[in-house]
Amino acid sequence: MTGVVWLCSCKKEVHLDLDNAGEHIVIEGSVTDAAGPYTVTINRSVDFYADNSYPPVSGAAVRIVDNEGHSDSLIEASPGVYTTTTLQGKPGVTYTLSVQVQDTLYTAVSTMPFPVALDSITFRKAGAFGNKNIRVVPHYQDPPGIKNYYLFNEYINGLLETKDIFVFDDRLSDGKYITRDLRTQDDVMHEGDAVEVQMYCIDEPIFNYFNELDGSGSRGGAFNTAASPANPGSNISNDALGYFSAHTIRARKAIVHIE
Repeated sequence: MTGVVWLCSCKKEVHLDLDNAGEHIVIEGSVTDAAGPYTVTINRSVDFYADNSYPPVSGAAVRIVDNEGHSDSLIEASPGVYTTTTLQGKPGVTYTLSVQVQDTLYTAVSTMPFPVALDSITFRKAGAFGNKNIRVVPHYQDPPGIKNYYLFNEYINGLLETKDIFVFDDRLSDGKYITRDLRTQDDVMHEGDAVEVQMYCIDEPIFNYFNELDGSGSRGGAFNTAASPANPGSNISNDALGYFSAHTIRARKAIVHIE
């Protein structure tokens, strides 16, 4: 199952199927185990977005609390972009996002899984009939007896690869050592390229979000993804679009080389 964060917070654009859907609030946010601050973006959808733009929503009241008693009221750093001031993400902790826009309250809950080490990345050629693309292969040990969900970002020469969604669960590989390549639809990687792979351990609702996005035929990685013919189910209340994710980040870099 092919299938990506920011993470720190890198952004791939999520284009949702909003034609004639009316106006929606679009919220995208995350908390990670990397050092903050963390970001929540709030925009307003339009029925038709030929220019691929979403008007930002300013003046919202945005707060993130966790189940250990910490609370952080976010500040609006730029129109529609809200950042934390004190929060530090921690595996095993559950985070609740609340967004008040005028008279409507939007909420979302996400629990940060414990991290899985990304041991290394290698490369291989895959394909048939002479059309062999180079793909990156993450190497990591899946913990036995635990449901794990993974999302990957792929950077090539410092640029985020935006054409594919890299999402995977361990339903058929629980406890195994995993060396599964990130399948790309185009020839995007070449000998000598500098590649960084970021692996995120995500919770099940976020896996379902991106898995649904991938299954809909969308192209584009996470967190934000490319054009989707259908809106994936959000973990945010009150009919908002987007997602709120608490996840861990592990990364590896390498130069593309095929033996």
